Amino acid sequence: MANLPLADLEAFAAVAESRSFRKAAALRAVSASALSEAVRRLEARLDSRLLNRTTRSVTPTEAGRLLLERIVPMLGEISGALDQVKSSQDSPAGRLRLNVPTIVARHILPGIAVPFLRAHPGITLEVEGRDTFIDVFAEGFDAGIRYDESLELVMIAVPIGPRVQRFASAASPAYLNAHGRPQHPRDLLSHACIRGRFAGRPVIEWEFEHDGEVVKLDPPGPLVIEAGGGMELGVAAAIAGTGVIKLFEDWLRPHFESGALEPVLEPWWQSFSGPFLYYPGRRLVPAPLRAFIDFAKAMS
Repeated sequence: MANLPLADLEAFAAVAESRSFRKAAALRAVSASALSEAVRRLEARLDSRLLNRTTRSVTPTEAGRLLLERIVPMLGEISGALDQVKSSQDSPAGRLRLNVPTIVARHILPGIAVPFLRAHPGITLEVEGRDTFIDVFAEGFDAGIRYDESLELVMIAVPIGPRVQRFASAASPAYLNAHGRPQHPRDLLSHACIRGRFAGRPVIEWEFEHDGEVVKLDPPGPLVIEAGGGMELGVAAAIAGTGVIKLFEDWLRPHFESGALEPVLEPWWQSFSGPFLYYPGRRLVPAPLRAFIDFAKAMS
């Protein structure tokens, strides 16, 4: 008989093993009448009497004994499985797959992922750094990290990492000594600029902002790189004196500190909100993802 209610089977097993509605009710913290009704429902569905009831005793019938022998191991397996799931919420284990932008994989995740894995040794974290726009859930990821302009409205978004970042522009001292230091973003129209784009998309327009003035430019340049994988090439070209580059400040900061690059138009650098971890829905969140969300919140 398919679709037998699990609760009714559990009620029958408890009464049959206790040989008493009253004792079974005390063990399960329910009323004896509730157990009696559950057993009656089960007998009606099976069209078979399962328990012999007298004022002094309750004993399984032959049909009840045979059923009890079959379902007790099954109920034990189910209970064990449920306990395992509950335990995994306290000590989560399993795989967590994240799709993230390259800048996040390089400059934000290390400070979160390393202590997270130390705190949760049962979790395996898989991270794919990709700067193309994909359906991360259709491709089997548990969650993604994106900036707010590319988040879908139906997703749950949790702030992760720094809440404010900046785009920075820079060039090598040798290039600036040879070609002059721009004083206004429009000066870049007469400079060699290293541009970027996302795969399959137009070259990204450069935007600057200062004291309420916003300037958008499409400056010329000898090199166009793809966001993500081409960033190292762009930085190397800028250090070699090829031209001016505009990139995440976090990516360029080490080269400012070493002197390989010099900030350009720093008062015009735009700020933007930091990234978000996003995932669908608030219910049935996998335990490894829930642990990561909680960990990221605690670090913010």
